[in-house]
Order: sequence, then C-alpha cells, then structure tokens
Amino acid sequence: MRRRKLVNGLMFTLTGVCAVATVSVLFFILGYLVWNGGRALNWEFFTQLQKPPGEAGGGMANAILGSAKIVLLATLIGVPIGFLAGIYLSEFSGQTFSFVIRYTTDLLNGVPSIIIGIFAYTLVVLPMHHFSAIAGALALSLILIPITVRSTEQFLRSVPGTLREAALALGANKWRTVAAVVIPAGLRGILAGILLGVARIAGETAPLLFTSFNNRYWTTGWDQPVASLPVMIFTYAIAPYEDWHRQAWAAGLVLLALVLTVNVATRLILSRGAASRQ
Repeated sequence: MRRRKLVNGLMFTLTGVCAVATVSVLFFILGYLVWNGGRALNWEFFTQLQKPPGEAGGGMANAILGSAKIVLLATLIGVPIGFLAGIYLSEFSGQTFSFVIRYTTDLLNGVPSIIIGIFAYTLVVLPMHHFSAIAGALALSLILIPITVRSTEQFLRSVPGTLREAALALGANKWRTVAAVVIPAGLRGILAGILLGVARIAGETAPLLFTSFNNRYWTTGWDQPVASLPVMIFTYAIAPYEDWHRQAWAAGLVLLALVLTVNVATRLILSRGAASRQ
C-alpha cells in the first residue's frame, strides 16, 4: 500500500509539473510578445501605413486589412467545399470510396504549407503573371479544406443514430433528415472546427510569400499583391532596422491575440453545446 501511494504521488507530481511547464511556455510567449510588442502598439499602428526606415511612427493598417481580405476569401472558398465533403463522407459515402477520400484528405492536411504555396504559385500566379490576393486565398483554402472536411465528418458522426431513425420513421427522406436533423445537432461542433481551421490559416506565412507577396500601400482590389500580417512580420523581423523590429513584435502580438480569441470562442461554443445536450 505504501508503494502504491508513493507511485501515485510521484506520477501525480510528474503530470502536474508537465502541465505547468506546458502552460508556462504559452504564458512565456505571451509575456515576451507583450513586453516587446506592447510598447509599439498605438492607434497609429492600426490606422496608418508603414513608414520608411529611419522615420518614427507608422503602422500596419494595410497588412491587417489584407490579412482579413485573404482569410475571408479563403474561408468563403474552403468552408463550403469542406463542409459538403464532410457531409458526404459522414452520411452518403460507401466504404471504399470514403476510405480513399479520407486518406487523401489526411495526406493533404499533412502537406507542408510551403509546398501548397509553390503549387498555388504554379497554378495561379504564373498564368496570371502577377501576385494577387486571390492566389493567396486559394492557397490558404487548400489548407482549410481538409480541416473542415474532417471536423464536419467527426461531429456529424457523433450525432446519435436514433435521431436519424426517428426522422426517417416520420417519413423524411435522407437529404431532409441530414439537413433538418443531423446538421443542426452537430452544428456547434462543426462551427468550432471551422473556427480552428480559420485560426490555423490566419498565421500561415509560406503560402503567402509565393502568392499574395506583399504591398506597402492600400489595395482596393483582389487582383493585385496585398500585404498580410504574417508576411510583414517575416519581412520586418529579418530587416536590420530596430524600429522595424518593434513593429514586427507588435504585429506578432496582434496576430497571436486574434488567434487566441478565435480559440477561446471555439471553446465557448463547444462548452455551450455540451451544456445544452445535458
């Protein structure tokens, strides 16, 4: 009995230390970003363009807007495709074909983002002969699609089969059962998975270097190079100017805050969904 208590106390302490270490890494990153980037955050950062090297002030308003445009377009492209594919895998596919689709989706989900960037560069940028927000959005949508597919399928499969049987027993056909019963039952989980996918693509840098590239000015259209926060962080971080380094830290803080906000919103959606089922 003494040996059991000793082993139990040792393992409990070890797991607690590992949990504290994991959380400490996150808080260390947050603290480091707040310390270095918080000093460069002001109203100008969100409303003005970049200044030339040596000039004080300026901001990354165009990069913030550019990131929002690219992520929005990527979401509009990737979410419907992934959502419908996930419904098909969960509700309509057979064994052989669904295995092929799942395996392909998992492979696509594991492809390095820089490879996706090169693919989008070859497929879109070279034929168009210029970089554009459309090319960047297409590259990010290729990352978002497999995440949406797998999360949609997973949460639809978690819906109890009795709900499907009840709808079919009342005379509803297959599509009406899926649209009116199954999807609403798993909607919170699906939405949470989509939000996590959007948070994932919001921080991608490599695909945008090959597709949307960069722009130091305002962009009014979709068919031209556009600035984005990840690319601006990369560009400013490797520059030899101290004021650009401070701007890069501030941009990193803003980007991380946005990603954390999306993740917290996802957790709230999932927790409310679990509470409503209880």
